[in-house]
Amino acid sequence: MSSPSPDSAYHLDDETLRERLDALRPIPRISIQAFCETREVAEAIEAAGADRRMLKAHLRVHTGGIRAAAEHYASAPTPNLVILESQVAPSELLVELESLADVCDPGSKVVVVGHCNDVSLYRELTRRGVSEYMLAPVQLPDVIALVSQLFVAPDAEPLGRSLAFIGAKGGVGSSTIAHNVAWSIAKLFASDVLLADLDLPFGTANINFDKDPAQGIAEAVFSADRLDEVFLDRLLAKCGDHLSLLAAPSMLDRTYDFDGDAFGPLIEAAQRGTPTVVLDIPHAWNEWTQSVLQRADEIVIVASPDLANLRNAKNLVDTIRRARPNDAPPRLVVNQTGVPKRPEIEGTEFSEPLGLTPLATIAFDPLAFGTAANTGRMLAENEPKHAASLAFGEIAHVLTGRNPAKRNQKPARASLFGLMRRR
Repeated sequence: MSSPSPDSAYHLDDETLRERLDALRPIPRISIQAFCETREVAEAIEAAGADRRMLKAHLRVHTGGIRAAAEHYASAPTPNLVILESQVAPSELLVELESLADVCDPGSKVVVVGHCNDVSLYRELTRRGVSEYMLAPVQLPDVIALVSQLFVAPDAEPLGRSLAFIGAKGGVGSSTIAHNVAWSIAKLFASDVLLADLDLPFGTANINFDKDPAQGIAEAVFSADRLDEVFLDRLLAKCGDHLSLLAAPSMLDRTYDFDGDAFGPLIEAAQRGTPTVVLDIPHAWNEWTQSVLQRADEIVIVASPDLANLRNAKNLVDTIRRARPNDAPPRLVVNQTGVPKRPEIEGTEFSEPLGLTPLATIAFDPLAFGTAANTGRMLAENEPKHAASLAFGEIAHVLTGRNPAKRNQKPARASLFGLMRRR
């Protein structure tokens, strides 16, 4: 995963700014160049370029204002969007823009970041074809919101939220938790959910839901050029009134080597038609798993309480934080606690090094989970009052932003959980 420069002084600490970012759609594949006169504006634009919502956009930030841009474009084509910072007086700013007009391509949009709060200047700039005038200082959400306003259709439907589940180690039950949480969201809120099993060679979602679809996620990935909501809908297997499954082939008749953006079109198509998209990501580390994690709205790391899981979870948390500096940290679910005769790292000794409070702690219960898996049912279908079933419901509330269910304060064998506020 790429990350912004550690030397940057721009930080996003305000929770309200994070909420503003959550409401923005991803920016399409466009080119952007900015010419900045102050460090503060340059850092805000650079931080916007590092945000996951701008991953498709190609952004370059130059020093210098309008004159520097005019000199640059005298011998180079202009990009889709030019952002120009100017500290000069309004009359001089208008003169400088005249020199840019001679070298700017007609199809390029121009945004001016100025330091003068002047309504008449704004009107004159828009009359001359400038797309927008922003008053400095600007913040990261301002930049992304403006680009979205200029390049995302105003009548575009809101995108569904993507929830990515990944295990800190193989065999920790990440898929089981992802499947049960997807089922819980669909059942509790009567809201459509698409569960995508991204482990193409070894995925288990088809077994866990007792489905054997003829087509699934492989067809979607290998036919990305014709992927749309209609084509995607034909690949889905219904697992209930509101839950659909995009199953993995779970076959070894070919290898599954993908480039970094292989699953991007699929996830985008799923988000356009479904309020919640649950991504069951295999325990692997390659270009495409990094890309999927970087773009997800929420990330849940599932780990068992031993040393290897702690090390791997720490590496995941640190990498995700660096790659997503403007997003909340990943969630943590501690699974399979209380395995007989197995030494474990207890409670806060496991979670404190990660800087996370567990969203849920789920006890080892091979009989209950094994029975559910062997019958192709979710745990809550067999045992709705099981502590883990209640935990899945609480996780569903948190990840969807719904009001949390009232917790059972009575201690239980699988005693959990609590809706936790992340640090």
